[in-house]
Amino acid sequence: MGFLMRKRIYEIIERSDGMDFWSSVYDYFMMVVIAASILPLAFKQDNQAFNIADKAAVTIFIIDYLLRLCTADYKYGKKSVTSFIRYPFSFMAIIDLVSILPSVTLLSSTFKLLRILRLIRACRVFRVFKVLRYSKSFQIITSVFKKQKGSFLAVGTLAVAYIVISALIIFNVEPDSFCTFFDAVYWATVSLTTMGYGDIYPISTIGRTVTMISAIFGIAIVALPAGIITAGYMNEINGNNGD
Repeated sequence: MGFLMRKRIYEIIERSDGMDFWSSVYDYFMMVVIAASILPLAFKQDNQAFNIADKAAVTIFIIDYLLRLCTADYKYGKKSVTSFIRYPFSFMAIIDLVSILPSVTLLSSTFKLLRILRLIRACRVFRVFKVLRYSKSFQIITSVFKKQKGSFLAVGTLAVAYIVISALIIFNVEPDSFCTFFDAVYWATVSLTTMGYGDIYPISTIGRTVTMISAIFGIAIVALPAGIITAGYMNEINGNNGD
């Protein structure tokens, strides 16, 4: 009886494929709870209603965490103790734990004494990542990253090389504007992402020339991951439709 019950619990709490009614209900319910638990972060002042909502949400999160831990052997397909040891170290399990801990009364009281309650409150933002478990789009994107990891590694290596080379060049041609090499790395990273904060910038002609060339190459590098993700995403969708 316990075996069948645990299996059914696992089927319900895992992301629904649209065929299991109760699994779909559970997914939508959890997304509502997550949204309700994040809402108080949009306000500076706490009130009784927010505190009650947070306590209710964290109780549900704890139950969800325990249920997933108790059915970890079905998740990994291994009927052994290693499944229960492995699960707490998985990405989503860590997200679940980080989402729960800030609201535990004992921890919150301790951290209030250390005057970092705002940091603990900010940690609740991690709850938004719990939604990823129930998102089909996220599952597709995760699959794309796994299949295209070689391409992403190549682009990442190119981006790091671009930042280091650009930083070295600008640091040597514009020593008055960049006091440290870290300033040059910061400038190169900002240029790569085309943010352009304007807090650090070259003032000489050669420095500006380097900036223009760097910006042009930066746009090309930034565009590469978007193309890889888009192509992989479309392939995944077409593959799923074909199935």
